[in-house]
Amino acid sequence: MCAAREIQQLRQQKPNYALAASQIKTYCGLSKDDEELLGMVLEKFKLSARARHRILKVARTIADLDQAENIETAHLSEAVSYRAMDRLLAAQ
Repeated sequence: MCAAREIQQLRQQKPNYALAASQIKTYCGLSKDDEELLGMVLEKFKLSARARHRILKVARTIADLDQAENIETAHLSEAVSYRAMDRLLAAQ
């Protein structure tokens, strides 16, 4: 966990949760395929731009924990699964 925080501090001088929308674009970039995947998820579950930002920040954190330079499909999928779990629990 500490290593991931250190990575975030070195990369952007703040933790991922504190990234502004413009910084998300810079630090949470996705491949074209992953961008399409996220777009389909947002459309299917009718998620907002705010939810998109939250998913990207979580995916960036998962990638940092994995010590990966870029967000990969597995990181994005895990972040989406957490969002889906949140919605399921909120509906109960």
